[in-house]
Amino acid sequence: MIIKDYYKILGFESNKVHIEEIKNAYRDLAKKYHPDVNSNNPKAEERFKDIGEAYNILSNDKQRRKYDRLWNYYIGRRKKQSAKYQNAKIKDFFGLFFGEKKSKTEKETVQKNNILRGEDINTEITITIAESFFGATKSLEFKTIGNGSKKIDIKIPAGIRNNEKVRIIGQGKQGKNGGKNGDLFIKVKIKDNPNLKLQGIDLYTDLLITPWESALSTKVNVISIDEEIEVEIPKGIQSGDKITIKGKGYKDGKGGRGNLIAVVKIMMPKSTTEEELKLFKKLNEISKFNPRRIKSI
Repeated sequence: MIIKDYYKILGFESNKVHIEEIKNAYRDLAKKYHPDVNSNNPKAEERFKDIGEAYNILSNDKQRRKYDRLWNYYIGRRKKQSAKYQNAKIKDFFGLFFGEKKSKTEKETVQKNNILRGEDINTEITITIAESFFGATKSLEFKTIGNGSKKIDIKIPAGIRNNEKVRIIGQGKQGKNGGKNGDLFIKVKIKDNPNLKLQGIDLYTDLLITPWESALSTKVNVISIDEEIEVEIPKGIQSGDKITIKGKGYKDGKGGRGNLIAVVKIMMPKSTTEEELKLFKKLNEISKFNPRRIKSI
């Protein structure tokens, strides 16, 4: 008696199918071959039993892994390279599930045909805007099998984007039976600093000025990520207005840069001298400016 091809019974040509596909195939075939709708077809009852038997094995993770090793050796390999499998005996089939020992040669062959790549590991780190702009080397420590730990250095490329991933080949979980190790994927989170905020490839900063600088016009220095830039404050600028400094933002990945956008905030002194108070009072007397005046519709 040969090994039953449970995947073929459920309509699949290989064992590379997801559990949801197996469940869907079982539901469709069970309805089609159910004895209640095939009372005059004795072959349907036998097919229905095979379908149930296939589903019971393939829907159980542990049983499916065992069956797949045998399937790969006797059936899957034959489909790939026309190897013989018709002489597989029933004891080989049941021995897999009920503990019958395989010969050393058979174990080695099954192991050789069950090479598994290790799983990938996903993690994330947080870095500063300066580290992301200039590039940096960060140390990452994570747990390994057996409560061990592993520490590796990660090179962060200059100009990496927020939420972009760095891939370290071969630093994931260990492969089985000679399979390659998985990879390590590190998602990079860029943290804003008190003076700069990153949005896409543009950098935003607050530009704090005095009321008289707003009224009279002046020049001030704005601190970017890699230099100080002198900008002109136009007369009558308001809080919330933006001054765009082109090409002084974050790297765009093409050799260029985004913009540095300075958001104006007009600040009042928390304390004043007597002379300053006199000037404010005088200004209050002579100025006709009233920001609360309702505009006519």
